[in-house]
Amino acid sequence: MSTAAAVEADGLYVIYRERDLETVALRGAEIALPEGTWTSLMGPSGSGKSTLVHVLGGLLEPSGGRVVIDGEDITRLPPAERAQRRRRRIGMVLQRDNLHPLLDVGDNIALPLRLDGRPAPHIRSRVRELLDSLGLSDRARQPVGQLSGGEAQRVAIAVALAARPTVLLADEITGELDARTATGVLDILARVRDDEGAAILTVTHNPSVTERADLRLRMRDGIVIE
Repeated sequence: MSTAAAVEADGLYVIYRERDLETVALRGAEIALPEGTWTSLMGPSGSGKSTLVHVLGGLLEPSGGRVVIDGEDITRLPPAERAQRRRRRIGMVLQRDNLHPLLDVGDNIALPLRLDGRPAPHIRSRVRELLDSLGLSDRARQPVGQLSGGEAQRVAIAVALAARPTVLLADEITGELDARTATGVLDILARVRDDEGAAILTVTHNPSVTERADLRLRMRDGIVIE
């Protein structure tokens, strides 16, 4: 197992201000995600877990601190450049809104590759590969609104993996799944770690997810705790 860090973040602060009210979501949070390693992050609601995922994924610019991915500080990049790095290096599975409701399964998986300007033959090949590996070959033209919860989650993972990211961030990836389906999803994450060498971070309340991880961290009051 490699010890090099695919992601390093330090001194992360996120402060939300609304009129005279100030909320500190992250208080100098630090985290490192080693290559080829699955890290689990647990903590009570409101501890800053989802905010941290959004900052690591480049969706939210922190009030202070930095995020370094593959040796590059993405924190202060212009939004368009940060979005490009996210498409190419970071896969994300969030609690909701992972899939485009007007696209079918295959087009959802192809979308990030099309946005990145990949050639059509590459896109078709990668979509077929992901559909096959995730047991979705017969769902390519299925509207996403007709999928079961487990199928939709597998499609969300396929979308996140389309560009072969070095980092996979997953927020409550088994939150609405039954035990059997959740086990299948976790098996997929283990294959991604082992076969693709991705650094994985799962944010969860579920101890069974944490048991599958290589590293286990907790979060409290905006700080990551060993």
